[in-house]
Amino acid sequence: MTADRLTDARLTDADPDRLDRLDGHRPGPVAGIDIGGTKIAVLIVDADGAVLGRATHVSSVGDQDGAVPAIAAALDEALANARLTRNDLIAVGVGVPGRVDPDRGHVTLAVNLGWTDLALRDGLEAAIGRPVVIENDVRAAAIGLHQRGVAAGARDLAYLAVGTGIAAGVILDGRLHRGARGLAGEIGHAIVDRNGPVCACGQRGCLESLVSGPSIARRANVESPQEVYAAAVAGDPGATDLVDDVGRLLAWAIHTLVMTYDVERVVVGGGVSHAGEPFERPLRRELARLRAASDQAAELLPADIVDVLPAEAEAGAWGAVAVARTAFQGSEVVSHA
Repeated sequence: MTADRLTDARLTDADPDRLDRLDGHRPGPVAGIDIGGTKIAVLIVDADGAVLGRATHVSSVGDQDGAVPAIAAALDEALANARLTRNDLIAVGVGVPGRVDPDRGHVTLAVNLGWTDLALRDGLEAAIGRPVVIENDVRAAAIGLHQRGVAAGARDLAYLAVGTGIAAGVILDGRLHRGARGLAGEIGHAIVDRNGPVCACGQRGCLESLVSGPSIARRANVESPQEVYAAAVAGDPGATDLVDDVGRLLAWAIHTLVMTYDVERVVVGGGVSHAGEPFERPLRRELARLRAASDQAAELLPADIVDVLPAEAEAGAWGAVAVARTAFQGSEVVSHA
């Protein structure tokens, strides 16, 4: 699938030496790297959007000091699979689950990774010798989904990621919406139960503390959310009640996103969503209940407003590919509000 071009003004005031390394803005392969709480996924994609190579390291990046070597190792494996070298890449995009300063290339805070004020762009550029663009992983995924025309080509969409954490990337009128502090879409820290468990952010009863992958596992006292969904499929009443509650809370989150941003579509992805029908059924049931209870909800939450991505969608890695292309391409498709 041909990758559209997108706008990003972040490099217009950047160090000229970095821009000189873009080889006259020639088209060529880019790498997209998706950093997760439990894995590093890499795609190598050519100028036409064809996948040349990929690699997945099923482990976290570890502590802050080990982040750059771990990411570089995953990149090198994907390059080897593509029969390319680092020098063949035009740029590298990296999606990180946390608060990111794209202008400086810093990860200012990544709670689920244990990072604080990490100069990731500079570290990676020094290690691999190619231009690097850093972005929040969910926002990157939203850009990638828009760029590739997912969600029926909607110009107003939200991507809700349900994985180690919970967050949304929001595209409004074809533009990535960051918000005044760069935190637009952090719905995982909206409080949904004032008596709920303490969240990593310090508040009590945040959405993330109840429906993220680790939270689902904790609530069931098992190792993974996949075990919970498997038990629900097998008819376990406790697991069934839990996945019903997760679906209900996520439907409320979708309702909140639509009410707040008036988006045309909400795309749901992330590791927890890969449970498939057992994940979708209670979510869609609660959305139907909301529509039946309110004419307003019926208007704003039509039956086709939610798309759940299949496990093979690789939204995070494709989002990082889209971010990589911001290093050398420019058009009006996506820019920053």
